[in-house]
Amino acid sequence: MPLSSKEKIASCKTTLEANTRKRRASDNNHLHTKRARDDLGTGEHRQSEAKNMGEATPKRANFSALNPSNNGFNSRSSPLVNNKPGTSKKLVIKNFKVKPVLPANYQQQTWDRLKEAVQAIHKSRPIKYSLEELYQAVENMCSHKMSASLYDQLKEVCEQHVASQTGQFTSEMTDSLTYLKQLNTCWQDHCRQMIMIRSIFLFLDRTYVLQNSLVSSLWDMGLDLFRSHIISNRTVQNRTVEGLLMLIESERTGDVVDHSLLKSLLRMLSDLQIYEEAFEKRFLEATQMLYGAEGQRLVHEREVPEYLTHVDKRLEEESQRILHYLDHTTRKPLIACVEKQLLEDHIGTILQKGLDRLLEANRVDDLTLLYRLLQRTKNGLHDLCQYFSAFIKKTGTTIVIDSEKDKTMVQELLDFKEKLDNILQTCFAKNEKFSVSLKDSFENFINKRLNKPAELVAKYVDNKLRAGNKEATEEELERLLDKIMVLFRFIHGKDVFEAFYKKDLAKRLLVGKSASVDAEKSMLSKLKQECGGAFTSKLEGMFKDMELSKDIMFAFKQHMQHQCHATVMDLSVNILTMGYWPTYKPLEIHLPSEMVNLQEQFKRFYLDKHSGRKLQWQPSLGHCLVKGQFREEGSSVKELQVSLYQTLVLLLFNEGDNYSLEEIAQATNIEDSELRRTLQSLACGKARVIVKLPKGREIEDGDKFLFANEFKHKLFRIKINQVQMKETVEEQVTTQERVFQDRQYQIDAAIVRIMKMRKSLSHNLLVSELYNQLRFPVKPSDLKKRIESLIDRDYMERDKDNPNQYHYVA
Repeated sequence: MPLSSKEKIASCKTTLEANTRKRRASDNNHLHTKRARDDLGTGEHRQSEAKNMGEATPKRANFSALNPSNNGFNSRSSPLVNNKPGTSKKLVIKNFKVKPVLPANYQQQTWDRLKEAVQAIHKSRPIKYSLEELYQAVENMCSHKMSASLYDQLKEVCEQHVASQTGQFTSEMTDSLTYLKQLNTCWQDHCRQMIMIRSIFLFLDRTYVLQNSLVSSLWDMGLDLFRSHIISNRTVQNRTVEGLLMLIESERTGDVVDHSLLKSLLRMLSDLQIYEEAFEKRFLEATQMLYGAEGQRLVHEREVPEYLTHVDKRLEEESQRILHYLDHTTRKPLIACVEKQLLEDHIGTILQKGLDRLLEANRVDDLTLLYRLLQRTKNGLHDLCQYFSAFIKKTGTTIVIDSEKDKTMVQELLDFKEKLDNILQTCFAKNEKFSVSLKDSFENFINKRLNKPAELVAKYVDNKLRAGNKEATEEELERLLDKIMVLFRFIHGKDVFEAFYKKDLAKRLLVGKSASVDAEKSMLSKLKQECGGAFTSKLEGMFKDMELSKDIMFAFKQHMQHQCHATVMDLSVNILTMGYWPTYKPLEIHLPSEMVNLQEQFKRFYLDKHSGRKLQWQPSLGHCLVKGQFREEGSSVKELQVSLYQTLVLLLFNEGDNYSLEEIAQATNIEDSELRRTLQSLACGKARVIVKLPKGREIEDGDKFLFANEFKHKLFRIKINQVQMKETVEEQVTTQERVFQDRQYQIDAAIVRIMKMRKSLSHNLLVSELYNQLRFPVKPSDLKKRIESLIDRDYMERDKDNPNQYHYVA
């Protein structure tokens, strides 16, 4: 049946109203579902959202497409009015003026459902309702000002559950491990339950809790309940801590324990904020008692290397415990406790008992470990450095003082220094304090024996620079000279070294026994760099004399070629400047006429070119090449490299077959001690070209000497002039006396120089100035003697009123 116009409008109104309601309900349901899903997301995201919310409770609006105040249809506001083709549609949406009213028992019913879900979680049973439904219920209650009561009710339910768990931990249990596992299970269940409860009550946690600073978050509330009802119980706390300490002690004695259980329970104590108060203090006390007793026992029972290995192992074990289950805040006090009980309290015993042995045996690995461990302590390295210095002084003094070790002293010192340098670099990490201590210690002991080390170092250098020394290559010799210079720096009496070095250098240059000119000049350069040009000026002058002598001899040979008479001998002369070279005692010996004639010819040649100069012949370092005829099968002619004194003795046998000691002395006029040494080299050495009767190693009065006709040797040229390179006792004493005399001159010059500048000075100040200027060690008594000598010679005078005051006499 066709409808009227009014009926059609009413039908349209009813249809529109119904559609609007359906769309609104669908939108609201979609909105609620989306919110519930979003709020079940990560806690961090939800907390950041909650912080950005400006209102305590989210406002919701219910919308209607019709004006509820009109019972009929308002044609002017209806979107269907004037719905002509081509015109736009207009929809006006307004709020309800009356909000919906909740049922009277809504809060209680909703809480009952939430409580039932919480209890199901506590009892690990399935939840009847979906999480989205429960989350929406919490949101609705919070939106209608029910947050405070909801929070209190939830806390009450959780507290009842936690309180009910306390009883199982206060009953008697004999097995500590089972007890700890039960407590850990309870803790893990509690954490899991609180996480799930919080996911349901997340909206409450993000709104009400965040906006009330006096209210704890749901997670913190759960921790507070567990702490107050379970772990704060004195019985529970004591049994828990004792069980943990028992497990750790078992592991320290070598047993295998459950690290995951320890880690979980210690993390529990840390989360409950009682780790330091309840556990750490007792743990450190137990650690101190354990390692204190262990250190006292093992440091005496075990050798130092074994003890150090044990300490290193213990430190590594404690570091692993921190890594596996202990809280990281325990690292510093725990390691400090172990270091103190096992290292700091026994540093003196360790060093006194084992350091010397380790150093003597060159135990590099053990010394490295010792340094690394003592580096952990407060004063460990300081004590180690002192003991290291004491060992160097003790060992070095033993080497230097013992006169029986003079022949090997320098080599032992070089080996000792090389070993210590290696230890310093490898074991002690090139520590600057240890390096300074090493230098001071060497300087201390090497000068306890005055003058002798300097003399022996000079002789050692001479031995290495002689010709025929095939022990080392040029590179090795250069490195050896560098090591010798290190010892040289420690020596105070450098003038003693200079005197002996100059004497030996003169022999090497004049006899032609220098191994290498480059090595000689390299050593000279090192000395100059170390002591300055004044120290090496005379040594450099010796090399210049040798170069000039070569030029003079070249001119002399050319001169001799133009002479009418020929000679059967070749002459080579070295012109030496007296101030550069050592002082030699002038000797008058009987030379063959041929030699005398050659000497006179050279003297005339030289003085003709250098008028005003004086030549003084020094035969002690002369050497010759002599041909000898023996009754040997085959080649019977040998060439002998001998000294001038040996030459004079051998030439006598051209005129006779045998001579006594007295006859040889009269014929040659060689000084007695030198003659005996010469005869010993010819008759008692390896190459015996004359025969001594009676046989023996020493030359005695009345001995007879015969020419060895049956002499045999595999070489054609034989060296017998090594006797010149050997130092006699007289030469040694003469050199020492010359050094002492030179020191007196230096002291006198220094006193006069100081007094001339200061004019007046007290005795103590004068002595102090002298110690600062003199390069060699000197005793106060020696200085006093030199001052008295200068006063007697009127260089200075005493004050009339004060005898300790001196005045310079101009």
